[in-house]
Amino acid sequence: MAVVDLTELPALLPRYGALVGLDLGEKTIGVAVSDPTRTVASPLTLIRKTKFTDDAKALFKVMDGREVAAIVIGLPVNMDGTEGVRCQSNRAFARNLLRLRPELVIAFWDERMSTMAVNRFLIDEADINRARRAEVVDKMAAGWILQGALERLMNIKP
Repeated sequence: MAVVDLTELPALLPRYGALVGLDLGEKTIGVAVSDPTRTVASPLTLIRKTKFTDDAKALFKVMDGREVAAIVIGLPVNMDGTEGVRCQSNRAFARNLLRLRPELVIAFWDERMSTMAVNRFLIDEADINRARRAEVVDKMAAGWILQGALERLMNIKP
């Protein structure tokens, strides 16, 4: 379908259907999924990046069978609100997904500080060592991104 503003999403979605959240890193893609009522986000998996086509296939495999209504991709906006190279890369990823599956609905969510917040939680609250953090931080950041978007969506009337 298209890349839309998050505020437009409720009008385009069915009453029930999961959302998938993505944290696009340099080497990995963190994936989270919501429940069908779009209330709670759960970290799901980590896709190790190879080439785009393989990454997309792995993502679609995760999505298939989950009745996914839309994708929310974290947008790493700079602290001053400007968009840099990483934002351009994430937007290109979304456009390329739409080339493979034109029916997708994709929105972006400002992910400033998400990885830092997740790392702080994993260190302070969960007491997880550096090696284990590396395995879980991106999928947990995807959950953080998706949960933020879900909470915003709860306040938007379709």
